[in-house]
Amino acid sequence: MKAHDGIYLDGAWRPAASRDVIEVVDPADERVIAQVPAGGAEDVDAAVRAARATLPAWAATPPAERAARLAALRDVLTARKDEIAETVTAELGSPLAFSQAVHAAVPIAVAASYADLAARHPFEEQVGNSTVLHEPVGVVAAITPWNYPLHQIVAKVAPALAAGCTVVLKPAEDTPLTAQLFAEAVHEAGVPAGVFNLVTGLGPVAGQALAEHPGVDLVSFTGSTAVGRRIAAVAGAAIKKVALELGGKSANVILPSADLARAVNVGVANVMSNSGQTCSAWTRMLVHRDRYDEAVTLAAAAAAKYADRIGPLVSAAQRDRVRGYIEKGVAEGARLVAGGPESPRERGWFVAPTVFADVTPDMTIAQEEIFGPVLSILRYEDEEDALRIANGTVYGLAGAVWAGEEAEAVAFARRMDTGQVDINGGRFNPLAPFGGYKQSGVGRELGTHGLAEYLQTKSLQF
Repeated sequence: MKAHDGIYLDGAWRPAASRDVIEVVDPADERVIAQVPAGGAEDVDAAVRAARATLPAWAATPPAERAARLAALRDVLTARKDEIAETVTAELGSPLAFSQAVHAAVPIAVAASYADLAARHPFEEQVGNSTVLHEPVGVVAAITPWNYPLHQIVAKVAPALAAGCTVVLKPAEDTPLTAQLFAEAVHEAGVPAGVFNLVTGLGPVAGQALAEHPGVDLVSFTGSTAVGRRIAAVAGAAIKKVALELGGKSANVILPSADLARAVNVGVANVMSNSGQTCSAWTRMLVHRDRYDEAVTLAAAAAAKYADRIGPLVSAAQRDRVRGYIEKGVAEGARLVAGGPESPRERGWFVAPTVFADVTPDMTIAQEEIFGPVLSILRYEDEEDALRIANGTVYGLAGAVWAGEEAEAVAFARRMDTGQVDINGGRFNPLAPFGGYKQSGVGRELGTHGLAEYLQTKSLQF
């Protein structure tokens, strides 16, 4: 797609007030492929004003009509799925096959789910002698990350529109072209002017201005826990609602009765997909001491198969950050059994698929979110020890449990302090709530739980 040199404001592409630009770089070869505006506070203010002005009309639009606009959006995204995949590959570096299967397909499924939910959700209910109304929160600031650029946009914008909210989107500066393509799709789907607005810009400038804006009623943010903490503080000072999907350090617990080879191979694939740039990736593999050496051998072999199959990291800064964690793991005494900090290619921001053995729970690589293709394998003595290690971080976003019998895995999963757990390789469900315990966030995305984040309740007593 051709990059727009403006922001999408009140139903049209308009020049940004700021003259600054963001260069979009292909992570695979480090070429500048486009420029987009680096919007500032004035652009954010104009977008919020547009969203505020159109809020009453959109909030009053019948749910069936909102559902129809979302269905049209789904259809446009479907028609442009190849362009979506190519755009994500160009600016994120994801291999094209993964971009087609995940980056394009999953947001279409999520958009479809909200088109259906908007049509059938009970926005009004009777509770005794009261009528309870579920009304839109208002103007939503959606601040999205680069790792799943379209999915994260759709997971916020679709439920917000279904609820009757209006939106100002500030996408990650590394992947703004996908956001511009989404704005084109919204326009083509016939969403009324001002209901959706897009400001590309830097997080500390446009993102902060949006989070602080008094015309915003809810800030929905996905990204690091550190930034989420600052957004929560800003929103809290204004008594403003937040939805935060933050970091993770998820455990993949392989119980002794599990099919070890399947659990290890699926676990490695989970970490290596999207080059490890997934907040819910199972980056800590927990294996019983009696099967530990076998698991390490299997994991090292599985990781080696991804050497030429994963893409680069999104930026030089992200590559350097991940390399730093690998070096830290070596320095703290973990044993490198695959990969390492050396660059596997002359150009592009690549990191080799990396596996550490002999990792202890207190090591940095076992506690902090790395956000790269790095797996730590930890040994446990018994089930209680495994649970202690699994729950022993400040995060609680996702995880996995493997066992010979499903009931055994479920019993363990019920004791994990985390928001989502895959049982024996469970499949993604776009209707299941996604979000974290502890410092992994506040609120939920997807399905009815995701829709509820953008609604507030009013009760009428009779």
